[in-house]
Amino acid sequence: MSRTREEILRDIISDESKVPHYHLPSPLDFDDGRRVENAFEWVNFRRPEILDFYRREVYGYPPPRPDRSWSEIIAVKNNALDNNAIRREIRLHFAMDNGESRFMDMILYIPKNIRYPVPVFLGLCFNGIHTITDEDDVHITELERPGQNKTDENRGCQAYRWQFREAIRRGYASAAVCYHDIFPDRADGWEKSIYGMFYPGIECEKIHCRHSSIGAWAWGLSLALDYLETVPEIDGSRTAVHGHSRLGKTALWAAANDTRFRLVISNDSGCGGAALFKRVFGENVEAIINYMPQWFVAGFEKYSGREAEMPFDQHWLISLLAPRPVCIASASEDWWADPKGEFSAGVHASEVYRLFGVDGLAGENLPPAGQKINGAVSYHLRAGKHDQMPEDWQHYFELADIFLKNRSMLQV
Repeated sequence: MSRTREEILRDIISDESKVPHYHLPSPLDFDDGRRVENAFEWVNFRRPEILDFYRREVYGYPPPRPDRSWSEIIAVKNNALDNNAIRREIRLHFAMDNGESRFMDMILYIPKNIRYPVPVFLGLCFNGIHTITDEDDVHITELERPGQNKTDENRGCQAYRWQFREAIRRGYASAAVCYHDIFPDRADGWEKSIYGMFYPGIECEKIHCRHSSIGAWAWGLSLALDYLETVPEIDGSRTAVHGHSRLGKTALWAAANDTRFRLVISNDSGCGGAALFKRVFGENVEAIINYMPQWFVAGFEKYSGREAEMPFDQHWLISLLAPRPVCIASASEDWWADPKGEFSAGVHASEVYRLFGVDGLAGENLPPAGQKINGAVSYHLRAGKHDQMPEDWQHYFELADIFLKNRSMLQV
């Protein structure tokens, strides 16, 4: 019998002394007991095993490509952001031979008076592209989503999370799509999601056995990158994918499936993202499934209350990104997302990075708030609550300067 939300919250662990003893299985151990010896074995044998495991057990299989796709420029502003950028609003269309179609709207800022092509940041936003920029002439997204943000009053309400002006100043393009365009974030969002194109008329329960909303959002990021690769001013081979909270989970999963993403940024992604499941600190599997079952495949529910029995943990997910650089970011007051669990996952994923001769994340103790650790596996703990702030972006820009602008680092 399922428990009530009140019962689930009552048993949430928020005291470090109550974290159970746990064993973390190494991502380097094959299912048959053998041990990965080198980077070749990892790339060609062990990594595919782990990726398939996550597709079966956690986030589902990627949706197919649409039969047809095309782009439509909705608006262009050549003097955006005080004449420092070009702003384009693009509608990306997808259609199937069965007659079903969907679209998602992108906002794209490109720096002016700079040598092209430039690196680009790409992410998903929560409440429509008009909420993430301080320019008040961006169109309000039209697709169905929670209505409280489809008003002029909400323009720019989350612009601080995106730092478009600073990205432009530093010479980066920046693009975003609203995640509701891909899968409306609610348990009954299946039919209106992109899955409705591929499975018209099929019961949601059957789709949920094989797919998830996080899988759909990750698919959307890959198709957004497809478009960015066609933009002459942008170098798609130097793309940073980023996301906050549930979209941080999505950024990790998108990069695990699509190795074109060069730099991966997970901001406060917590349970189901960078945090270790087995610590069951803060949000746990039972809580997250009760709250948002669509985020994961239906079969993931079997791990509810059974984290100790999991044959994997989220350091495996991070290891799928090796040797590409990944940044894990936490907030000191965001105990629900378990900063220590996020840091520890980066530490334990580092043994895979070392196969490539790349240093990972060192240390056993969570660093103090405000300290940044750079490297192929980077980490910082921002003082404050669950959010994405300019302080976080300062670290992301520092890493992009190292791994995206410095072409000698692109082979790392």
